[in-house]
Amino acid sequence: MDRGDKPRDDKEMHGAPPVPQTPLSSRGLSPRSTARHTPFSEMRYTYTTRSYWVYILASKPRGTLYIGVTNGIIFRVEQHRAGKGSIFTRKYKVHMLVWYQEYRNVRQAIQREKTMKEWPRAWKINLIERTNPHWEDLYPSLPGVKPVSL
Repeated sequence: MDRGDKPRDDKEMHGAPPVPQTPLSSRGLSPRSTARHTPFSEMRYTYTTRSYWVYILASKPRGTLYIGVTNGIIFRVEQHRAGKGSIFTRKYKVHMLVWYQEYRNVRQAIQREKTMKEWPRAWKINLIERTNPHWEDLYPSLPGVKPVSL
């Protein structure tokens, strides 16, 4: 390419045939579209943010630990308690939620879970005891959990 030439787009440079463009109307839709156009000023943005949770279950204080990640912590803990969460938690009766942390990004949550699984046991216990020194079951305190009726 000479310095005087206009730069070509990537498709021309690599020999791919140009992709035909569908002409758009002034509304931003193709002329044959039946979709209703909503002007930008009328758009209402509702962001649904997902939450991802890394959590630790224990069989008893300083007992067997299980680390997991989920996008629905209440449902997942209920699965573990019903014996349907994992073979490990069912076999070792690991049902007490002793620590959890919320994430907005699934990749960060998964990475945190993987990292914590590599930690020595003492680090995990230290993490739990910093926020839950008496190893109380945190499940009833989760927002959205129905209170137990007596």
